[in-house]
Amino acid sequence: MKLLRYGPAGQEKPGMLAADGILRDLSSIVTDIAGEAISPAGLDRLRAVDVQSLPPVEGNPRLGPCVAGLQKIVCIGLNYSDHAAETGAEPPEEPIIFAKALNALCGPDDDVEMPRGSKALDWEVELAVIIGTKAKYVNEADAMNHVAGFAIMNDVSERDFQTKRSGQWTKGKSHDTFGPLGPWLVTRDEVGDPHDLDMWLDVNGERRQTGNTNTLIFNVPHVISYLSRFMTLMPGDVVSTGTPPGVGMGMKPPQYLKAGDVMTLSIAGLGEQRQTIVNA
Repeated sequence: MKLLRYGPAGQEKPGMLAADGILRDLSSIVTDIAGEAISPAGLDRLRAVDVQSLPPVEGNPRLGPCVAGLQKIVCIGLNYSDHAAETGAEPPEEPIIFAKALNALCGPDDDVEMPRGSKALDWEVELAVIIGTKAKYVNEADAMNHVAGFAIMNDVSERDFQTKRSGQWTKGKSHDTFGPLGPWLVTRDEVGDPHDLDMWLDVNGERRQTGNTNTLIFNVPHVISYLSRFMTLMPGDVVSTGTPPGVGMGMKPPQYLKAGDVMTLSIAGLGEQRQTIVNA
């Protein structure tokens, strides 16, 4: 299934993209794409619904973040071997963890703000894992049972804030609109192998990132199991698993985003995003 949330920011309604490409409203079935609705039992109930009986959504509404009710966004740094190489970093021995504040979350096609004082605004196409059930001290063999599905995240980053302003990476990752998520939450059964997905990102129509999740250093079960030792993952939580090579910071010389630039990005089977850079 491809689950989504549509409507004005803060007023999103639950929806589903049917196999025929028609967006259908799920408001009569669930209150939101969150909590119990994305548990295994909740997803089974949605699968049992007669999709053709759901009312179609007219027009071309805005899509919001594809999941609600999350408590945290946890990101994994330097998790692609080819990306680590382009930055000159040694592959980490354990997953590098940082947080992205919840205010960064936005829709897949919403404008992305350039913060005041920004000097190095960068892009990162990433595979996001959406947690479906509480995960605490889980082993790798059971880890995928806690996953509701997958989505695209653009882990927008201000590199000057991230690397030159002291402290943790979080300050370069958490400005408003730094976390476009969606367009859909694609359930695990529909994705197949999450470790063989092509991904790309363009800036102004020029290819910047090309990769595949098969170069992940730490795969999804390892990441979920590892995180669950340090924090309890709750339904709706988003784990963004890292980015392939081609970020602006890795170019020679580095190239960064400016107001008016347009990012388009995609992961196979998970849809496409498009964002325009605007001044905050």
